[in-house]
Amino acid sequence: MSDLEQISLELEARGYRVTPSRRAVIAAILARKNHFAADELAKRCRGAGRATVFRTIRLLNDLGVVCRVLMDDGSPRYLVSRSGHHHHLVCTECGTVQDLDQCAVSGALREIADASGYEIEGHWLELYGRCAACRAKAAVSA
Repeated sequence: MSDLEQISLELEARGYRVTPSRRAVIAAILARKNHFAADELAKRCRGAGRATVFRTIRLLNDLGVVCRVLMDDGSPRYLVSRSGHHHHLVCTECGTVQDLDQCAVSGALREIADASGYEIEGHWLELYGRCAACRAKAAVSA
């Protein structure tokens, strides 16, 4: 079963309609190799209106099919999420986004919850720096 079919079945099982426009948006997202901006996808997505693109991205984000990445300039980008809960490493030079599968802050979150009295329901973490390739290029240039 293709990813498109699997996502469509998951949406239908949760009571969402999978219209041809929504399928076009999902197919366009799955075709992306790297992160994308919602505006960029809306311009390139044939067969779906801008509002449908934005609503579908939000729905897929809520379902964990795509994840939102906040770039170092504050702009949101999206990626197909191939794993469960994870964080991101973002290169401030080339813009590469890499999944960080481990959650090293879960212990700190428990401490914060205990100290504050909050029941923490979730968190989101991006780490910014320069990737190995960009650091190597800079070292050669120096």
